[in-house]
Amino acid sequence: MEVNSNLSDKARYDYDLVQKAVNSSDQHAYAELMGRYRDSIYFMLLKMVNNRDDADDLTIEAFGKAFSRLHQYTPNYAFSTWLFKIASNNCIDHIRKQRKKMLSIDNEFENSDGDRLRFDLESEGKDPEEHFIHKQKVEIMREVVQKLKPRYRQLVELRYFKEYSYEEISQELDLPLGTVKAQLFRAREFLMNLMKGTKDRI
Repeated sequence: MEVNSNLSDKARYDYDLVQKAVNSSDQHAYAELMGRYRDSIYFMLLKMVNNRDDADDLTIEAFGKAFSRLHQYTPNYAFSTWLFKIASNNCIDHIRKQRKKMLSIDNEFENSDGDRLRFDLESEGKDPEEHFIHKQKVEIMREVVQKLKPRYRQLVELRYFKEYSYEEISQELDLPLGTVKAQLFRAREFLMNLMKGTKDRI
């Protein structure tokens, strides 16, 4: 696809990363895109909602939605412009839902049966090839998880790498059980969007 000649060098670099992510399922490219824009997206959303926890959550949602639609991006304009539009639109939807007093995040999580989305990280009984594939997936997850905000990173590590139960995480971090479930649901959706591109390749 021809790249818009008006794009800046920064935007062209972003487009190269997008191409690697879409065409090669390059998880390093996904992680770099997130690293380049996570903070700026977060601060934009913080201004919109004036709540740090909501801004954190909405940042995760924005990247999850953007990465699931990455194949739709065209270089007619900068990737950052496209990403910020997705993030702001998602935030506006969130604000509208809050005003309408729709179902809470906890209820949404329970109804979606989040455990069915969990990653299969158990390695018992795998043959050498399966063990290698499993190891690759874990390494990819670890790289992307490192790009998450510390709060999400800690939750994901406890749940999927240390295999804590929701109740154990709640006690370990002194957080309400519903908060643990809701935040893990958001982080898991984001990670699942990333992993979808690799499940048929690795």
